[in-house]
Amino acid sequence: MTDTLDQLRRRYTDEALLYVPRLFQMVDRNRYSPTYGCFDRSYWHYRTMDFPCGMYQEFTLPLALLYKYPFPDNQFYGLERVRELALAGVDYARRSSHRDGTCDDYFPYERALGALVFSLYACTETVLLLDDKRPEFLEFFARRGQWLEKHNETGRLTNHQAFAALALYNVYLLTGDERFRRTSQKYVDIVRSWQSDEGWFQEYEGADPGYHTCTIAFLAKLWKKSQDESLLKLLNPAVDFAWYFMHPDGSYAGEYGSRNTYHFYPHGFEVMAPMNPRAAQIADHFLLYALPKRTRYYNDDDRMCAHYLYDWMQAWIDFSPVRSVEPLNAREPFQKYFEKARLYVEKTPHYYAVLSLAKGGVLKVTTEKGPIYSDTGIIGRTLDGKVLVSHLVDDYECRVDMKNHTLAARGRLCRRRAKLPTPYTQIIFRLINLTIGRFAPNLLRFLLQKILITGKPRTDYAFERIFEFLPDRIKITNRVIRPAARAGFASCHLGSDATSIYVANSNVYQRSVLLPWRGLPQLVREVNERGAGEESFEVVCSENSLSQEQIP
Repeated sequence: MTDTLDQLRRRYTDEALLYVPRLFQMVDRNRYSPTYGCFDRSYWHYRTMDFPCGMYQEFTLPLALLYKYPFPDNQFYGLERVRELALAGVDYARRSSHRDGTCDDYFPYERALGALVFSLYACTETVLLLDDKRPEFLEFFARRGQWLEKHNETGRLTNHQAFAALALYNVYLLTGDERFRRTSQKYVDIVRSWQSDEGWFQEYEGADPGYHTCTIAFLAKLWKKSQDESLLKLLNPAVDFAWYFMHPDGSYAGEYGSRNTYHFYPHGFEVMAPMNPRAAQIADHFLLYALPKRTRYYNDDDRMCAHYLYDWMQAWIDFSPVRSVEPLNAREPFQKYFEKARLYVEKTPHYYAVLSLAKGGVLKVTTEKGPIYSDTGIIGRTLDGKVLVSHLVDDYECRVDMKNHTLAARGRLCRRRAKLPTPYTQIIFRLINLTIGRFAPNLLRFLLQKILITGKPRTDYAFERIFEFLPDRIKITNRVIRPAARAGFASCHLGSDATSIYVANSNVYQRSVLLPWRGLPQLVREVNERGAGEESFEVVCSENSLSQEQIP
């Protein structure tokens, strides 16, 4: 490591400061406007939305951090207008909330727990940083805390539960009311019950290494505040799990996770670095590769960029003096199979591969130079227009032969749903929002989750994918069986970045998404002619294979 610690540390804030002008564009800065402090530009400026999204108010926290801390080259440090806008954001969160303190995310009267806890943490942290404990703020935070006492959400999203615990602890710190500390602990208990003994946290139907780092970050922030040693029993195995999904080029996670995300939040690893050498390795690898080589993921739309913006700032604040003794890329060759997550990792002298059998065989292959191969499974269109995929999380028949480095998944192709709104359906949906949905938001959320996320529209087309990991190459065999009465295929591919469920933080940019899709013409021909088809090929992982230099 040739960079000084100060040079490494400032990479976090150098990256964060690039986004700051955007924050001041997003917020309504006019103190005479009814939406003063609103960060939802589509609502207050473009006026294309008919309600303000509560999630946007988490942008108060980056402003508070900019005002409070002398980051290198931070021209906003101590600037009074920045403080004013941060507090205006907190006040707009208060004014735009429902009477019970809740807020909406995707539709009116949603009362979304995710948007509530993200913005509650940001607003309470802003008030703690800026020391402005005006009574109306504390009353607002208490109302939100009381709602969290009595309500939760459908679906298992551990990162939301961890964030609820963190936000509630802040409410406790501000109000001194023990009930909020107890409720915070209740959410920690949920997180504990949703952590696998393999270290990962449940995200809908399995492990998602991307959202996993969010949960690590939220629990680490909570540990810093509470010093509750029991949190370290959750964090240490979680860090050990995450270690396997930091790729040699500095990219992290991907479509092999249950929710298809590339999230990487570094703050939790900085907090854990003095206590866990793998956390130090992960943090250093991000600073040495992902930031300077631009191999990190980019989730840069207005709705989402705040998530990592304040986390980078907090990583600078809590930068650990304890760094890694050995670089991550010095890892010796290994095999690792997480039986419950159904995730397989193999490192050879020539490549680093991660395979998800939980998703029917989704594969990422990287080297220190960049991504070599990305395969999100079979996707094809039948002659009667249906789009079928193999990459939904399902109970596939899995075969794992560690001795021969061979793994396989067998199951049924599912129909890919592609629901899009129309003026007519939006009118109907808004009527539902204003009537049934207003009084039963969790029921509506559950139905939407079944349609857009967890539903399994299985077909009777069968598939099998076989992966043989050799020292310098990977052999992949694809098989599909078509029932006699069913239509053949018009085309079929292995996508490099195809997904089929709704996840707001998926379908972002990372270099592997520009790897080519691979056609399966032989398989299509055989399936159409004989009812069963097979196509095999090898991914060669050598110095002459595709590297990041060939990807923009």
